[in-house]
Amino acid sequence: MRLDARLVLGEHESLGVPVHLGYRSDDPFVVALEFLGQATEGGVWEFSRDLLWEGLQRPAGLGDVRIWPPCTCHGRTALRVMLRNRDDAVLVDLPSRQVRRWLRREVFALVPRGTEADAIDWDAELPRPAG
Repeated sequence: MRLDARLVLGEHESLGVPVHLGYRSDDPFVVALEFLGQATEGGVWEFSRDLLWEGLQRPAGLGDVRIWPPCTCHGRTALRVMLRNRDDAVLVDLPSRQVRRWLRREVFALVPRGTEADAIDWDAELPRPAG
């Protein structure tokens, strides 16, 4: 799903950036956030689909990916995602309604919550014993 996101540059400054949220049933625990257009240097970030869902409800995540739900008390209606690597961190605001709808109608419809492990071909994933 293509989204018009906002790259947060400061407290009152942001820049529009196109992103793509992706999901594949053969990797059922993971969503991918890909920066598009001139923002491709941001690359592709993969993280837990449950983390994305939890971040819509309450602050979630540790380490490289952290997510905050919309905060209408501060006038922010977007889902805020922080992405960090060793050198940099970036804040991206995603349209929360579109993300929630995508998760419910597409991602969880394809692989319902709690059934992710059933979607994995464990024979292909696990090494076979020698012998």
